[in-house]
Amino acid sequence: MTDPVIETHDLGRDFGPVNAVTGLTLALNRGEFFGLVGPDGAGKSTAIRLLCGILKPTSGGGRILGLDLLSNVEAIKARIGYLSQSFTLYGDLTVDENIEFFADLHGVRDFKPRRDELLAFTRLDPFHKRLAQALSGGMKKKLALACALIHTPEILLLDEPSTGVDPVSRGEFWLILKKLLDKNITIVMTTPYLDEAERCSRIGLMSQGRLIRFDTPTAIKGELRGRMVAVSGGPLGAIHQCLKQRWPATALVRYGDRLHFCVLRGKEELIEAADWLRQNGLPDIRFDPVEPSLEDVFVALMSENKKEA
Repeated sequence: MTDPVIETHDLGRDFGPVNAVTGLTLALNRGEFFGLVGPDGAGKSTAIRLLCGILKPTSGGGRILGLDLLSNVEAIKARIGYLSQSFTLYGDLTVDENIEFFADLHGVRDFKPRRDELLAFTRLDPFHKRLAQALSGGMKKKLALACALIHTPEILLLDEPSTGVDPVSRGEFWLILKKLLDKNITIVMTTPYLDEAERCSRIGLMSQGRLIRFDTPTAIKGELRGRMVAVSGGPLGAIHQCLKQRWPATALVRYGDRLHFCVLRGKEELIEAADWLRQNGLPDIRFDPVEPSLEDVFVALMSENKKEA
């Protein structure tokens, strides 16, 4: 069996009294697409900064590409690419100049063929003379990705890459990532969007600085206790508030014009819910079976995690 390219054991980082990341244990393989998923403040960005050596752990350790995370940070940085949440390139430099700067930073000689390849790959070649500050949000992300790839890294670490990107550019970005996976590059991505996590080969669900689940999206969805139904037939706001009075809020997930309700006791509980809604002026409400989403499962797992804590 191939040794993991990323391996951590009880990795943690504290900021004074705040435990940003606690007990992070991972084993990721070459060519894997791993998603670290959770709400804002869950510790995702801190975790990815620990993996790329920007932050020093306050506990635990690990190995990246066989190199010790504590003692070989510079050697690790030379073999990975990192894309931060915010735009960290130079707005007063052109697309070409930004890529040249990062090539020089990584010691890439004769970088122009690689730069031209990346410009074509990211579809930025028509804009190579444009100032970075004049690019759209999606183009800025693609430029940052090109700069992160100029030294041909073996691992790519992406911190919420689709934040602030329009739907069309987001789709183009996913196509680019797919091509990178075809080249056997390992990708680690943080995201607050559970629909994006569905694209990953494995995911880690984070809550309050801890990894609460680590598996494939399909396996994690299979952990949901009970069955999920979609509620319709009336004003969802009123239905949600009414059901919330009798069932814990964690059993209910609102998706815009949809409401999912987790049923633990089967038909008996659905009859009880329909009767309760009818008593509160909400007759003719429908309950239709649906496949649970990752968001449904994550809400339930976070609730369990809080109860255990």
